[in-house]
Amino acid sequence: MVSPLTPHHCYPALLARDARFDGQWFVAVKTTGIYCRPICRVRAPKLENCLFFPTASQAEAARFRPCLKCRPELAPAARPWSAMDASEVLAREAARWLDECAPDQASLPALATHLGVSERHVRRIFTAVHGVAPLQYLQTRRLLLAKQLLTDTRLPVAQVALAAGFSSLRRFNAAFSEHYRLSPTALRDGGARRRPASEDDALELRLDLRPPLLTTALLQFLAARAVPGVEQVDLAGLRVLRSVRLSLADPPDVLGWVTVALPPDGAERPQVRVRLSASLWPHVAALMPKLRRWLDLDADPHAIAAALGDELGPSALGLRLPGTLDRFELAVRAVLGQQVTVAAARTLATRLVAAFGEPLPAALDAPAPVTHAFPAAARLASATVDEVAALGMPGRRAQALIHLAAEWPRLAFAQGRGTVEDAMAELAALPGLGPWTAHYMLMRGWSWPDAFLPGDVVLRQRLESRAGDSMRPAALVAAAQRYAPYRSYAVLQLWREASALGKAGTSTSTSTSTSASAGTSTGSIGSNSSTGTTSSSISTGSTASKSSTGTPGSTSSTSSNSSNRSTGTISTTGRTSASNRKRIRRSASLAEGPLS
Repeated sequence: MVSPLTPHHCYPALLARDARFDGQWFVAVKTTGIYCRPICRVRAPKLENCLFFPTASQAEAARFRPCLKCRPELAPAARPWSAMDASEVLAREAARWLDECAPDQASLPALATHLGVSERHVRRIFTAVHGVAPLQYLQTRRLLLAKQLLTDTRLPVAQVALAAGFSSLRRFNAAFSEHYRLSPTALRDGGARRRPASEDDALELRLDLRPPLLTTALLQFLAARAVPGVEQVDLAGLRVLRSVRLSLADPPDVLGWVTVALPPDGAERPQVRVRLSASLWPHVAALMPKLRRWLDLDADPHAIAAALGDELGPSALGLRLPGTLDRFELAVRAVLGQQVTVAAARTLATRLVAAFGEPLPAALDAPAPVTHAFPAAARLASATVDEVAALGMPGRRAQALIHLAAEWPRLAFAQGRGTVEDAMAELAALPGLGPWTAHYMLMRGWSWPDAFLPGDVVLRQRLESRAGDSMRPAALVAAAQRYAPYRSYAVLQLWREASALGKAGTSTSTSTSTSASAGTSTGSIGSNSSTGTTSSSISTGSTASKSSTGTPGSTSSTSSNSSNRSTGTISTTGRTSASNRKRIRRSASLAEGPLS
């Protein structure tokens, strides 16, 4: 339900311009009719002139206009994952659907049909939880997005109206003038001096977040898992470039690419800058929430650090939980990552893209490193077991991938519908998916902050190291409970620790035995051998060399295989040898997830 805000608690944070409360609530000033973010730099109003609202939708429903200086449309969202009853789960799912659905599909009847309840029930529950009716919420989201597009880009006003979800320019002009008492062209003309000077920056969006941000940790996590041809991570330039597949209600899917530029570690007012391909601008309303969840821009770093305690909290301050732009891609890669290292899973994913991925059309003018979109569920569902197994995986795992693809349109996980418990049971019932995979898919696919991956070798090692003794599975779960409700962030931080220790061990080994380290990397979870840009092109015509060591999941390679990776040649054959499969099966007793 809507949480009451106490003015005497909010006002000191307003005076301090405390960024921890940015997006948690908004302040409206009675004398000006304007509402602002807590970090607004204008002179603070008197307490008796202030009203505090949990959401921008409620402030606008009370007839207040958004501030043109602090720009409430840029504020990070408040998405608490506390214990919720059935009504709150329903209201949260309704808001998510309104955020992500195509503009022409958004209506109260369609929302009620999606949720499987009556329109009256949706309206009643939504209003009780969010403080406004569903259509008021949707109208505010559309107007704030339009305001951002008018301010940050040079898109024509008619295109802004359609991208924001309005059916016509006339309706957009009327709604904008009624709510903001300003025409769209007047807003754009008033912000002319703030427009980008160069043509390259003319179609760039800005996304705000709560500081601090550990950019390096986020990029290292993504770089270790970047699939050549689909995603490129530039650690030095603090940028991520990747292809995007938007699955809409009406086929075909929309393909495109996105580039995000992140601020350096410790930036006082961090801001992410986003550029999109021309094909994605008409669907920016559905894409924006996905972008924010992908980079976890709505996280509350101080609350997370406090929950992780003195052991993990200080070093994890600013840590983000990487999400995904495509739940199907994440699900497939989670299955590929079972019982192998991150590097080995990435190799399998690269072969999968080479065999079944869709080349980006030349008209999209995608930057050179990005050439393919990840395979669609329908494409993988039509593949044979032999075709998938030929990429280098056991036949049962190939069957699991094909079954997952065939069931995908009907899965509640794919649609983000229902509770975590229901989705967990649904995923665990699929063949080839165990508890580790289900938890991992929810942790990143749903941005679930309280996941703990059962059976993960690295987590067990790190928790046992802290306890000073071996621990049974039940004891491991109990030990991780102290990090609730942010156990997912504890998982990331423990993986970071293990990666750092692995690199330190590798450095020590290198100093004592140069020959032993000539062609070997550690393969630790979250590790990344790249220090600059991780990229590669995709080719389907060569055969990968087998590892010289034969260790399952290791990243060791012969000189010819290293050469293939450096030139960007990716194999689509590379069937795992019988001896390697035996070793993988023996390793399965240790963990379902990636081995360290």
